[in-house]
Amino acid sequence: MNGELIWVLSLLAIAVVLFATGKVRMDAVALFVIVAFVLSGTLTLSEAFSGFSDPNVILIAALFIIGDGLVRTGVATVVGTWLVKMAGSSEIKMLVLLMITVAGLGAFMSSTGVVAIFIPVVLSVSMHMQTSPSRLMMPLSFAGLISGMMTLVATPPNLVVNSELLREGLHGFNFFSVTPLGIVVLALGIVYMLVMRFMLKGDAPGQQAGKRRTFRDLIREYRLTGRARRLAIRPGSPMVGQRLDDLKLRERYGANVIGVERWRRFRRVIVNVNGVSEFRARDVLLIDMSAAEVDLREFCAEQLLEPMVLRGEYFSDQALDVGMAEISLIPESELIGKSVREIAFRTRYGLNVVGLKRDGVALEGSLADEPLLMGDIILVVGNWKLISLLGAKRPRLCGAEYAGRGQRSLSCAQPGAARHFLPGTDGGA
Repeated sequence: MNGELIWVLSLLAIAVVLFATGKVRMDAVALFVIVAFVLSGTLTLSEAFSGFSDPNVILIAALFIIGDGLVRTGVATVVGTWLVKMAGSSEIKMLVLLMITVAGLGAFMSSTGVVAIFIPVVLSVSMHMQTSPSRLMMPLSFAGLISGMMTLVATPPNLVVNSELLREGLHGFNFFSVTPLGIVVLALGIVYMLVMRFMLKGDAPGQQAGKRRTFRDLIREYRLTGRARRLAIRPGSPMVGQRLDDLKLRERYGANVIGVERWRRFRRVIVNVNGVSEFRARDVLLIDMSAAEVDLREFCAEQLLEPMVLRGEYFSDQALDVGMAEISLIPESELIGKSVREIAFRTRYGLNVVGLKRDGVALEGSLADEPLLMGDIILVVGNWKLISLLGAKRPRLCGAEYAGRGQRSLSCAQPGAARHFLPGTDGGA
């Protein structure tokens, strides 16, 4: 093995490690490899730049545009909704339709993107049918792999092989040359998954029902015990008539206002708050005190607040109005790297971020300025209607679980469906 080959393999190994760790952007790693090859003399400058004009590279880039366009125009979302409607509660029908749909979409767009789109759909259907998600997740991944055999553009290796055939003067593939083989493999894959699905282990429906989490479970998991407070606004308080954003309670005291109890029709109801909400005398604030170092008595004295009793069953009693939901960022999310404050979660969506789990561990303290990473799970609190709207209309998020009115799946808008879900400049977190 000569020195040049050792150098090439070593550089490729370094690139693989950097790709796997994700600490350096993938495009930066790719450019680093090209520059290293040029500086070492392995490639000439013209050879290094020739890759940017290669038809395969341009076609693959175009496929990403087509795939993103299918998502942005709502085609992928419509297909997912249709799938749920057609399958109903039949696991067999869902498995067959799921594999056909994923393979069909994957024939014209990135299979990774297709799988990401259908993961929340599968979770939702599994919960509705009270079956283990693994019985549909495995067929989903199989269909994503098989989709690469459906058309010429379904996967980059097809394009590379076709390009090499043409370069050698041989007859290349047509667009649907591989489709007959792909259809046969897809049919065999469906039959295989129908037969083998019983071997996919999972909790029984009864066991799943027993694992449904309550408010108390989520509060314990996210280490929120002892942080909630009910504080009544006395007449004459400096908070009366002030907007939530103007008070900057989170910055000054680490106090995150989750909701406001207000008298309506002879009873107290929880009113959702946002950055422009104004407080009234005798409002009762439901607050998450994330800053342990803040003196609650001093805070109440400064703002003329009166502590109220907060019993353990309070959230359960309010479950018809207030809910908790775990939501997670999908890999394509533009929110990755941005903080909760930058996103202006409360101002834009009317929901309050009270917890954040990273690598299965709940982060403690104030989360307003914590940058979000891929795979983070966010715990939000707010009105049920707003939580449902977040799942139905807001892109870049997929929900894991609800708590309060029973466990439900949060149907997600798809990645790239709209551009308005971008970080804001003002507003509370």
